[in-house]
Amino acid sequence: MAVKVLIPTPLRQFTGKQPSIECSAATVGEALGSLTGTFSELRKHLFTDEGKIRSFVNVYLNDEDIRFLDKENTRTKDGDTISIVPSIAGGSEAWEKINLAVIPSEARNLSSLGSKPERQSSLRSE
Repeated sequence: MAVKVLIPTPLRQFTGKQPSIECSAATVGEALGSLTGTFSELRKHLFTDEGKIRSFVNVYLNDEDIRFLDKENTRTKDGDTISIVPSIAGGSEAWEKINLAVIPSEARNLSSLGSKPERQSSLRSE
């Protein structure tokens, strides 16, 4: 079955700058295996040494997270699209200030759900 694998921008350096590849695969795992077989440098960014998809790599089949399907054994059909989405972490104090300024305080205060209330600050007082 011909499936399309979308390559995220940070990983395109390992695929010759290609934004996607097409391959024949019956499962998501076969498609990822085909991808990393063709572009071997990509393997270490997607898989652990044990051959499992890295925890910070999210894989979707037609917008469905494969972790909630049959993981790498999820069956594909002709015309399916597989998306690789690396998690992005981090941030900065500047970004936090933007969020505090833009998001209403009622939406930020999650104390009623049992979480710690966020630090309250104002851009005007700094």
